[in-house]
Amino acid sequence: MSIIISIEKLLIAKRRVEPAYRRKAYGEMNGRQGADLTFSVSRRTIPRRFAARRGPRIMQAPVVAVVGATGLVGEILLRILEDRAFPVSELRPMASARSAGSKVAFRGQEWQVLEARADAFAGVDLVFFAATGALSRELAPAAVEAGATVIDKSSTWRLRDGVPLIVPEINADQIPTEPSILACPNCSTIGVVQALAPLHRAATLKSVVITTLQAASGAGRDGVEELRAQHAALLAGEQPALAQVFGAQLADNVIPHCDALEADGYTREESKLLHESRKILGLPALPLTATCVRVPVEVGHSASMLVETERALEIEEARAALAAQPGVRVVDDTAAERYPTPREAAGTDEVLVGRIRKDRHDPRRLWVWQVADNVRKGAATNAVQTAEAWLAARARRHDGEA
Repeated sequence: MSIIISIEKLLIAKRRVEPAYRRKAYGEMNGRQGADLTFSVSRRTIPRRFAARRGPRIMQAPVVAVVGATGLVGEILLRILEDRAFPVSELRPMASARSAGSKVAFRGQEWQVLEARADAFAGVDLVFFAATGALSRELAPAAVEAGATVIDKSSTWRLRDGVPLIVPEINADQIPTEPSILACPNCSTIGVVQALAPLHRAATLKSVVITTLQAASGAGRDGVEELRAQHAALLAGEQPALAQVFGAQLADNVIPHCDALEADGYTREESKLLHESRKILGLPALPLTATCVRVPVEVGHSASMLVETERALEIEEARAALAAQPGVRVVDDTAAERYPTPREAAGTDEVLVGRIRKDRHDPRRLWVWQVADNVRKGAATNAVQTAEAWLAARARRHDGEA
């Protein structure tokens, strides 16, 4: 039976915060002062102060723009900014000319959507791009030129030299404080590297083989709607309409093809996983091979990983290393049939890891199963956590200059 997870649950699900890396800060200056908030960017606790007005040793809460505010990731990003009480002195939601003039809800108010144009970023401190790569390519440099820091979710800037590719729990120390572009990895990459990073620290990665099982929402709102329509038709005893988003009918099916096919037979999604993982982990020659498969699940990317390390890792040692990684939760009680599933991951910001077992043929190889909400941690949450890390770095610089 297909796993169907309601996308609406994402918008109201409560965020889980891992006690191992809970952080205290002060902020949320959109109408009140000194409110507590909780977030995770590093192993250090850094108190910070924000205010709606300038003063000695007081930082101005940032003016924040969201490009693509009317899209699926943009909508969830706004809710995560609310959930995590990110300090915002002014919000500027932006979208294409087609959506300009519509409204989005944020912190109990209706905000008019502006057209995303090169001249729209004056006075903005932070810009989230949750839109197309073409829009990011066109407008992100203009935003930086206007003095803003850009956090981009598209693939446009990820592999550019000099552009940090950020998963805050792994490499927040690479975030600059001056206006610049920060790239967010692909949704499947984020969960994978969150599992690989602690294993690399424990025993040094030698090679990785991955099969991903990727949800329909990885193709955006259109992918979810097409899957729902296909299921509705099948339940009514009808033939679904011809697939438009995916290469074949996804309902009651799996498709071993995500993104465009490349000349060597791999897909662009598989290449993203290879090159982005290498960049984030700082392992430019890591042998990593992947097959990316689309499955009839609305939310939650899963990955089966065969991980080879330089020295053999015992299962309990691997579990301990993974459990110590911020943002990772080990769910690994197979006797009780407790292991990570997309249903459990949906609506959370954790990367779930389980089914950890030795390979039967080589003691230096471990099998690991990993699942994460591709719309939250795989996209919007990672962007907001990157912003939190940027805010922390900016506050440290401010305190040093004060």
